[in-house]
Amino acid sequence: MKKMLCVFMSACFGLVFASCSKSAMKEALGGAPFYDFSISDEESMLGGGTQNEAYSEIIQNTFLPTNEVSSQAFSLKVDTAAYSNVARYINNGILPPVDAVRTEELINYFNYDEKLDVNEEHPFGVKAQVYPSPFAQGKYMAYVRVRTPDMDRSELPPSNLTFLIDTSGSMASYNKLDLLQRAFELLVENLNENDVVSIVTYCGEAEVVLDSAEGNEKEKILEAINGLSAGGSTAGQKGIQTAYQLAEKNFREGANNRVILATDGDFNVGISSVEELKEYISTKRNSGVYFSALGFGTGNLKDETMETLAANGNGNYSYIDNINTAKKVLVDEMGSNLFVVANDVKAEFQFNPDSVKEFRLVGYENRKMSAEDFDDASKDAGEIGVGSDVVVLAELVLDEDYEEEKLLDVCIRYKTVEGNVSKEYVSTVEGVTEAASSDFLFAYSVASFAELLRESDYIGEATAEDILELAESNLGIDERGYRTEFIELVTKYSEIKAG
Repeated sequence: MKKMLCVFMSACFGLVFASCSKSAMKEALGGAPFYDFSISDEESMLGGGTQNEAYSEIIQNTFLPTNEVSSQAFSLKVDTAAYSNVARYINNGILPPVDAVRTEELINYFNYDEKLDVNEEHPFGVKAQVYPSPFAQGKYMAYVRVRTPDMDRSELPPSNLTFLIDTSGSMASYNKLDLLQRAFELLVENLNENDVVSIVTYCGEAEVVLDSAEGNEKEKILEAINGLSAGGSTAGQKGIQTAYQLAEKNFREGANNRVILATDGDFNVGISSVEELKEYISTKRNSGVYFSALGFGTGNLKDETMETLAANGNGNYSYIDNINTAKKVLVDEMGSNLFVVANDVKAEFQFNPDSVKEFRLVGYENRKMSAEDFDDASKDAGEIGVGSDVVVLAELVLDEDYEEEKLLDVCIRYKTVEGNVSKEYVSTVEGVTEAASSDFLFAYSVASFAELLRESDYIGEATAEDILELAESNLGIDERGYRTEFIELVTKYSEIKAG
């Protein structure tokens, strides 16, 4: 009886929080902003947990002998949603499901410090080196970093943005629609009179709430966003169709034409399966309209749906777990997330079998492609934006008789935004570098933590304490504190494991 009473009271309390106003919620929390609450508190009170969350299966890359397979191609664009999602789990005292841990997304959540010169013929700079692996005796790690230049916000092209907002019943939560509204406020504050904003909502049906308001009409845009409420089923297919129609109607040459979907990913009316959504969104790739997916909430997060939409819609996927992450994605990294400088970017590591005996790509399991697809300019790949940092690691076993000779070529192919011209860049790694950079060592520590979370066979001898020590020794500039937050995350992981 006592247990039943506790469940009843918890459920009632959760329902009050889901329905009260933001001002009342703030007052109830002793004046603290509502978005500072632990993201899983409400779901725990309602008994929701995380059992309804869905993630694509990851079959981890294994070592491949170069006398059989001497190259590995993959889409170079990478999202960062997995890091925020993993952090949400750990900050709430729970270890994430292994399929929620996409190693490349953890590595690429961070800024890297070393200045890279942009190639005169290409819109990025590249650094490619090989170092001994700190935690794996006798193995080496190839470190490849691709960096696009930053641009002043005043130099960015205008935007035609269509916000596609899920207002179904599953979004009735302070860490979903309420947080979503706060997040879009941050984005709107950075728009100007050259930008255009439209808003489409969907629950049982899709509705155009706002059509082509100018970016300086902030009060009008924010009134439309903050006036939204949640209820009903989730007609995601109809919402996506309507949003693309509106974006194409308002299409502007030379602008950033983009649909920004904000949802927990729970589609249950119309097309709802991952494969059907993949097929539909793929038909929109050549429309000139890019796509971004912002995931919110917990309990029924459909991560696999949003990852699929972003990967097949020429877009990116971010998970927003709090207002600070929203600022990172929509303000601090606005250029890299919204303004594309190269399309269909793909890379291939081409190993020299005389030097490299075996290799293993670290992460990127869901982004690998065949050598034939790499050579085929018509095959879709990822997009990279202004100020993007993309880091790739590959673990190597060198030949016992290895001498100073070529280890691998890093080949990057992409299409220009203007004219859709295919281009190629090649960087050769001639030998092993003995002095590891701080950027490499920090990226290695993050990759090792991902292996630890996945309980991987490839963790080597590394412990959480080893990873923590390596990360602390390589904080770098850490202007925005992301690396420091990582150290706190590893510490909390250790506390969870200690029980």
